[in-house]
Amino acid sequence: MDKPETQTASLFVDADMAEGLVLPFAGGQAVVFSARSPDKPPPNEDAVALLPYDERSGALVIADGMGGTPAGQQASATALAVLKETVAAAALDDVALRAAILNGIEEANHQIARLGVGAGTTLAVVEIQDGAARAYHVGDSMILVTGQRGRVKLRTISHSPVGYAVEAGFLDEVEAMHHDDRHLVCNMLGSAEMRVEIGSSLNLASRDTLVLASDGLFDNLHVDEIVERIRKGPLPRVAASLAADCRRRMTQPQAGEPSKPDDLTFIVFRRN
Repeated sequence: MDKPETQTASLFVDADMAEGLVLPFAGGQAVVFSARSPDKPPPNEDAVALLPYDERSGALVIADGMGGTPAGQQASATALAVLKETVAAAALDDVALRAAILNGIEEANHQIARLGVGAGTTLAVVEIQDGAARAYHVGDSMILVTGQRGRVKLRTISHSPVGYAVEAGFLDEVEAMHHDDRHLVCNMLGSAEMRVEIGSSLNLASRDTLVLASDGLFDNLHVDEIVERIRKGPLPRVAASLAADCRRRMTQPQAGEPSKPDDLTFIVFRRN
């Protein structure tokens, strides 16, 4: 029996959105937002994709390119293009989505390294399978799941000196946001030492909210601020609040508040 048709993959490279784009995905709703940094010329080095596998499954993906333009943009775009191919091929050949994601990450790592321009990219992937989520990440693009009452059910650890220091208790969240080394990343695609951190499967409740984002979000809003904005309310309004508040932090710095102008890209998702 033929497999039912699924939606077309959605990729956004060098996007500069004024508002979030609402899309049905894997038995739920996703809102995608990506915009260039307010203080640097284009292109946007972030890239974002929704990659369907079947009607109830797929991969949400964000890549944050490093190495300076155009190398950063080339790296993030390459990562998404490779993952699009491996997920699409897996859907046709009945290969498991998990295998498609891992094979895609490995192949993207090789292709980016072969570019020979010093390019690299972080990567955050969330596999959605029948209402359950599993995180895969490389670098400091983070993944967060919160319940309607604000309980954090999943939060990835950034692959960075500051991220590890917070996890070990050597830095608190406020100190980390203002640390001089916050921009340093110690794991990325394009490196011979690249490694993938894989999370456990998490069953999403109907009112849980998932967000995955480049550091343009997590460097400008504290985690508790993000949780408060995403835990309830319609997803388009959630996305608009995140985008507006990050842009304000980037362009109108205030004493005691984080402020790091950067490309800003995120996906917010809830199951139906």
